[in-house]
Amino acid sequence: MAELIQIFISGLAAGSIYALAAVGFTLLWQASQTINFAQGEFVMLPAFFVLVGMTVFGLSLWPAIGLALVLSLLILGIAFKRLIVEPMLPHGTLPLVIATIALGLLLKESVKEFYGATAQPFPPIFPQSVYHVFGASVSLQDIGNLAVSMLAIGGLQLFLGRTRTGRCMQASAQNPAVAEILGVNVKRMVLYTFLINAALATIASVLISPIYLAKFSNGETLGLVAFIAAIVGGFNQIRGALVGGLLIGVVDNLSAVYVSAEYRSAMPLILLIAIILLRPQGLLGTAEGRTV
Repeated sequence: MAELIQIFISGLAAGSIYALAAVGFTLLWQASQTINFAQGEFVMLPAFFVLVGMTVFGLSLWPAIGLALVLSLLILGIAFKRLIVEPMLPHGTLPLVIATIALGLLLKESVKEFYGATAQPFPPIFPQSVYHVFGASVSLQDIGNLAVSMLAIGGLQLFLGRTRTGRCMQASAQNPAVAEILGVNVKRMVLYTFLINAALATIASVLISPIYLAKFSNGETLGLVAFIAAIVGGFNQIRGALVGGLLIGVVDNLSAVYVSAEYRSAMPLILLIAIILLRPQGLLGTAEGRTV
């Protein structure tokens, strides 16, 4: 029982970070019909911004995280929208998908070229303490990661549901033409969505890098798992992305211990196939009709 509790909490902690990236997938899809296949690299890159801030500019950890957040907002938010999404979106979804795949490769190879292929240690955000709960050893890092991720997603939900700007963003996502008639600045609302995605990616990067180290290839796994989490939970629902991320985190840990560590990476794919066959819209998603 103690082992099961430990695995479950660790899985929730990892899954909550996957959920942050999955929510980014969902937000961009709702706001601009953008599927960002560079999302994994968006989570990988801010960790290197932090390391550059600490090693090159001599900043301590938290100022370096602040610098990474600003750079992420500028590069992964504003520049991504204006230089990649806006020029490609009029040409349809497929060219935009190809463009984001190419962007992901560019970011990965750029980090490999300029920072090296060796995994870099990343300073932990939380103390490396371990607590014993009902006989299970639970690290403060797992608890902190879970808490920060839940606060970030919960705060986003409150922002979208309780503030005027948040409601305008939802209106813009649901029906841009009507929202614009009602006086909503749709372009600004879409820009806010890209900025929020960049901020969520930065939070995820800072939380996960102390565990997996900062490495140029981290985005490959993170992007795939986050994409699967978004589909499993429901690609058009933020709460679905959250549930999908948590579920995959727990399933991944359980399969590593009780099935086989060699096949743990296959379990999210098996879960994805099962969801697509049984409930194509995802666990919490809603079916969307399309006229053909």
